Amino acid sequence: MTHTTEWKVRLFLFEDEGTTKARVALDTRTTSLTGHGAAYRSPTDPDVPEIGDEVAAGRALRDLARQLLDIAERDIEGMGAATPKREDAPPPLGWPL
Repeated sequence: MTHTTEWKVRLFLFEDEGTTKARVALDTRTTSLTGHGAAYRSPTDPDVPEIGDEVAAGRALRDLARQLLDIAERDIEGMGAATPKREDAPPPLGWPL
C-alpha cells in the first residue's frame, strides 16, 4: 500500500539582546505541534547572528522531534505493540566497554 502525505513546517526566529529564540510549527492537518528553542550569546562572544539562528532552530526542531516521537510511542502502545527503543537517547558517558 502506497502512502503519501505533506506536512507543513514553519520556522520563526527572533533575536533580542543576545538571545535568539526559535519557534517551529508543524501542521499535519490533524495535529498541530509547536517546538521551541533558544540560544544565548555571552557578552564576550562575537556577534554572529547565523550561529544563534542555527543553535536556536536546531533546539526547536529537536523539541518538535521529541514531541512527535512521544506521540508515536503512545500510538504504538495504543495498538498493543511493544514500545520501540528510543533512538534519541543520549550516548553513554565514559569509555565504551
